[in-house]
Amino acid sequence: MNVRKNCIKCKGRLWCGGSFCPILRKTQVLARTVKGFNPNSSSISGEAPSVFVGRIGYPDINVGILSANDTNTAVYDDPRKWASENLEIPKIIDYRASLINSRFKSHVKQTDKFLETSQEVALSSKPVEMDIELKDKPRFRVSFHSNTPPMGPNAQLEKAYMKENPKIHTKVEKVNSQNDLKASEAMNYLFDHGFDENFLSRILSVGTLGVKPQRKLVPTRWAITATDDTLGKELIKEIKDFKSGDYEFYFGNYLGNYYMFMLLPDVWSYELFETYMPRTAWNTENRIQFMTDHETYDGRKSYAENCVGGYYSVRLALLEKLKSMKRQATVLTLRFITDDYAVPLGVWVTREAARKALNSRPIKFNDKETMLNYAKALVKKKWGYDAQCLYNESVLLRNMKMQRKLIGFI
Repeated sequence: MNVRKNCIKCKGRLWCGGSFCPILRKTQVLARTVKGFNPNSSSISGEAPSVFVGRIGYPDINVGILSANDTNTAVYDDPRKWASENLEIPKIIDYRASLINSRFKSHVKQTDKFLETSQEVALSSKPVEMDIELKDKPRFRVSFHSNTPPMGPNAQLEKAYMKENPKIHTKVEKVNSQNDLKASEAMNYLFDHGFDENFLSRILSVGTLGVKPQRKLVPTRWAITATDDTLGKELIKEIKDFKSGDYEFYFGNYLGNYYMFMLLPDVWSYELFETYMPRTAWNTENRIQFMTDHETYDGRKSYAENCVGGYYSVRLALLEKLKSMKRQATVLTLRFITDDYAVPLGVWVTREAARKALNSRPIKFNDKETMLNYAKALVKKKWGYDAQCLYNESVLLRNMKMQRKLIGFI
């Protein structure tokens, strides 16, 4: 395998066979300049806003309570708030670097006192005040992943005490206590009642959703994509009952991730192109590279191996928009990753950048070609790139060109 050529597809999963990813290692070294962590302490007294479930060693994996020697820590694990306030990369890293991962080993289907405590932290609508004792002093480090937000120091958990009862919403308690409610039904119920995907992936990861005998821990990076996919599939069912709309173009960005959404008046289908500018995260080449995945009206039969978690997170943002418009559409989506996105921060970035783009004022067109030409000219102006290379690879555009409509037989 050509290691450099395949970085944009691997995204740190070590498909090259190496013991570490040189791209992630570089960002880890840079992140060591972050301040605010006391390396001489083996105890934490403050708030725990979240949890983290690892995947290495599955089914015997690390489960961690994320806490800080601080109060008002809800913002430390709130991607929607980060995006709404347009927080920049250094501030987000500061928040995440302040959270110490107090972890312990657990089998995915077993439970103990530490796991019960982590479940209560996850279920709580507000950070829980805690006193935590660690077996050793954590060493300062910040790790970066393509799916999850940055992670700060970690150490083995010795003791954990909750200084207050967790604030668990009655609707959350309801789905957690039901023995025969499927995880997908529970997530969609809570999502419809205002609980965001970050909270839902958190409670899914610690094994608090689903039919009771089948409940188990789900690694956080898997839970994030599972949540986006589950919520998206339910929304697809809804929007398929809507009429198709107009030719509309949306454009926006966040943290160096630019999105163009081209809505075409046809039945539901979706295609995503992720285009990496030269010398950006994952693309170490001097030329632009891209990856793509798509689905037709009948949906996907396999995991989106090229665009991975970003495929499902962007699809969720798009489906939310279509539901609010009461429309269905065939949607060609172009993502452009620039060097402003200096380090990977997690799949939440793609979701929030997509939402920002879709909240912009749309430009309406009378036909497909005019809209495609407009997008092509915009890409050329901003990045000097010919988007025709993407159009030529588009399955959706090819299908629209080749497939005859029913009215053509009348």
